Amino acid sequence: MYKSTNDFKNGYQPRTNIVMDENDDWVADSYSILASWRNYFSQLLNVHWVSDLRQTEAHTAELLVLYTSAFEIELAIENLKSHKSPGIDQISAELIKARGSLIHAEIH
Repeated sequence: MYKSTNDFKNGYQPRTNIVMDENDDWVADSYSILASWRNYFSQLLNVHWVSDLRQTEAHTAELLVLYTSAFEIELAIENLKSHKSPGIDQISAELIKARGSLIHAEIH
């Protein structure tokens, strides 16, 4: 209904399907448009150098988690917002805050 109302209000405006291919030429026929999209996604998705990059990163990986002090843990627990839905572990902030120093030591 909206489309017909909009067409009536704006008049008929034909759509043009024109795409620029890899040679920076404009193509308008459907076969050429399809071929240019096929080439584009083939180049985009079939990348072979990613596997080499992943191997290099795996060999140079460093420890990402640094040591955190007990004070930093307590400060983070105090700054937790109450009355929020729990995360993926299904432990609410109120439960962590209510357990006191016993849970602080376990988390640390």
